[in-house]
Amino acid sequence: MPIILLVDDELRMLDLLELYLTPNGFTCIKFDSGTEALNYIEEGNKADLMLLDIMMPEKDGWEICREIRNSSKVPIIMLTARDQTVDIIKGLNMGADDYIVKPFSEGELIARIRAVLRRASTENEEINYKGLLWSREHHLLKYENASIQVTPKEFELVGLLLQYPNRVFSRQDLLTLVWGYDAEIEGRTIDSHVRNVRDKLRRAEFPVDEHLQTVWGLGYKWVDNK
Repeated sequence: MPIILLVDDELRMLDLLELYLTPNGFTCIKFDSGTEALNYIEEGNKADLMLLDIMMPEKDGWEICREIRNSSKVPIIMLTARDQTVDIIKGLNMGADDYIVKPFSEGELIARIRAVLRRASTENEEINYKGLLWSREHHLLKYENASIQVTPKEFELVGLLLQYPNRVFSRQDLLTLVWGYDAEIEGRTIDSHVRNVRDKLRRAEFPVDEHLQTVWGLGYKWVDNK
């Protein structure tokens, strides 16, 4: 069974997480201190995923995430009561794999955990979605064995959207996550890159219009319609 590390200074939250996870086939190890969880990882103990609260005394979740990333690739889902975009982007840029805003349902929690575990099990950061292959190791995008020539930013844009299906990214989110915090470019740059990606995927005969969709007034998302 997958081993999930639960890290939160609130004992009631730890108990609730365990109540959700144990019946769904996960083994839980609880820590009420980020430092204890960090020590557990640094000692080489097994963990398949960590649920890490942001707001904790001594060391907050951001600091713990940053330190863990110095020695481990264990998937991390941040738990936060803060839903501001800047906080979410900060966590992702520090190496978190996903985030969940409190309060959350059992169904959402389990779905997010399973999605992150699936991504983590993919070797060499490779995603295969309905015949569309995205490979970071080979810097390759292809559909049904036909390579699709994209620029480095287009490649990163597709990869980000594939990694977080059904999640809406604003233009500012995409500018920050793909171009970086200091990018001095305008939102219409994103529109241009999305348009180029759509055109290239259409020419490759991938049904891109079913998946790469505009959310009017907000941004873009990759729709996973199974």
